[in-house]
Amino acid sequence: MGVFVFLPLVLPLTAWPVARLAEQHLHPRTAAWLLSVAAGVLALCSTVCLALLMVVGTAQLPGNPLPDGWSDEEVRDAVPYDEVAGTAAIPALLAVMAACSRVLWRHHRVRRRAEEALAGLPRRSVAVLPDEVPYAYALPGGRRGRVVVSTAMLASLSGQQRRALFAHERVHLAGHHHRFLLVVRLAAQANWFLRPLCTAVSYTVERWADEEAAARLGSRRVMAQTIGKAALVSRGAPAATLAAVASGGPVPRRVAALLGPPPAVRAWPPAFTAVGLAVWTAAAGTMVSALSSANSAVTLFLVLKTATPW
Repeated sequence: MGVFVFLPLVLPLTAWPVARLAEQHLHPRTAAWLLSVAAGVLALCSTVCLALLMVVGTAQLPGNPLPDGWSDEEVRDAVPYDEVAGTAAIPALLAVMAACSRVLWRHHRVRRRAEEALAGLPRRSVAVLPDEVPYAYALPGGRRGRVVVSTAMLASLSGQQRRALFAHERVHLAGHHHRFLLVVRLAAQANWFLRPLCTAVSYTVERWADEEAAARLGSRRVMAQTIGKAALVSRGAPAATLAAVASGGPVPRRVAALLGPPPAVRAWPPAFTAVGLAVWTAAAGTMVSALSSANSAVTLFLVLKTATPW
């Protein structure tokens, strides 16, 4: 087991370069998938290793319900610095669980409140709420979800801009972008080194919706105008795990991207470029993290099995 149990805790640092380069040089859809998968895997491996360390630390506490053999010297030898790392892992894992539970609770609470507010309205793809506060966001649920927009937001947009807004939010629903946002938000709570990936995915899913909505609308300029105008008046989505046209990173960068040429659709960047090297570094870090956590889990399982009295 050795130091392998600690590697997944710091290997998320290998994904930092790709967080910024991917959003600048990859197609937004590719970047969103790449960063979300990397964040999810790295967070899972990090949490597994924290749990393994917690087992070793808990076994040393007096009065614990674990088998007595789990506190034997051979178990402690499986983890270097077991007294410090094992003990520190207990509050760390509890903090991770509490933070992730808070994110899930807030996500489901916001969705439930929104669904309650829409309960009396006809079941259509667009739900218009009479509200003086301008907002628009994609609310997942059911077969297709719904676009929630206030009357104040609609009043601030022209006819073309309204169509652009609806197209943007429908892309969010069709692509299940709330899942990307939820995964990276949970990953950032599991390991703070993954926060740059959370910020990058929030931006890339909006860019993804910008590009597809502009293609459906047939005008990148109208889409850019809609984003800029909505950002000036909107308060954004009610939760960070719900996608909205006026959220997800610096609006000026999104507008500038829409006023330029569309991004090239490329599944994987060339290896000998800055973004290519960053992608390969993040992929290698993710692979090593997965192998390290698997090795540590199997090793500790075998050690504990041997130390367990039958």
